[in-house]
Amino acid sequence: MVKNIVKGIKTYVGSFKLISQLKLWKYFFIPIGISVLTAIIVGFLAYTLSDTIGHLIARIWIWETGKETFTTISSIIGGVFIVAMGLVLYKHIVMALSAPFMSPVSEKIEAHLTGAATHQHRDTSFNDQLWRGIRINLRNLLKELLLTILILLIGLIPVIGIISTVLLFLTQAFYAGFGNMDYTLERHLPYKESVRFVKNNRGIAIGNGIVFMLFLLLPVIGIILVLPLSVTAASINTITLLKTETITSTTTQKT
Repeated sequence: MVKNIVKGIKTYVGSFKLISQLKLWKYFFIPIGISVLTAIIVGFLAYTLSDTIGHLIARIWIWETGKETFTTISSIIGGVFIVAMGLVLYKHIVMALSAPFMSPVSEKIEAHLTGAATHQHRDTSFNDQLWRGIRINLRNLLKELLLTILILLIGLIPVIGIISTVLLFLTQAFYAGFGNMDYTLERHLPYKESVRFVKNNRGIAIGNGIVFMLFLLLPVIGIILVLPLSVTAASINTITLLKTETITSTTTQKT
C-alpha cells in the first residue's frame, strides 16, 4: 500500500513537461474555468454558512456557564464541517463536469505511452463520457459524505479524535484519485469493473489524490493546475496498471 502511494505521488514528476510536449493545455481551458467557478461558489457558501452551522451546534449547550466558549468551539467545528463538505462537493462537481474534456487528454497520453495510433477500447461519445463522470462521482460523493460525517464524529472523541484529520485527508485523497483514474478506465472497463480496479489499486489512487488535495491548499494557482497535473499523473499510472493486468491475465490463461 505505502509503496503504491509513493508511486502515485512520484508520477506527478514530469507531468507538466508531458502536457507541454503533447500540447495538451488547450484541452484544459474549459475544465480550468469549471474549477475556478466551482471554487468561488463553494468558497462563498463556506464563508456564509460556517457561522450559521456553528450557532446551530451551540444550541445543544443549554447552560449559561461556558456558553460563550462552547459557541466559539461550535463555530470552529462548523467552519471545519463546511470546508470539509465544500472540498468534497468541489472535486466531484469539477470531475463530473470535466469528464468529456479529460477523456481525450487521457487517450492522447495513452497513445504516446504505448506508441499505438489506434486502440482496442470502448468507443464512447461526449454524452456517454459526461454521464459516466456524473454516475461515478455521484456514487463516490455519497460514499465520501457518509465517511466524512462519520470521521468528523470520531473527531469529537478525546485522544482518538486526533486521527480523524488524517483519516479525513486520506479519504478525500482516495476519492480524488478515483475520479482521476476513471478518465482512463471509462474507455477500457465498464462501471462495476472500474470500481473493482480502483479498489484493487487504492494505494495509487490515494497517492494521486494526496497531491490533488495539497494543490487545493495553494491560493488560485492550485485550482488552476490541480486538474491538468493530477489527470496526467493518474493517466500514466492507470495505463501502466491496465497493461500489467492484461499481461498477467494473458500469462495466466496460457498457463
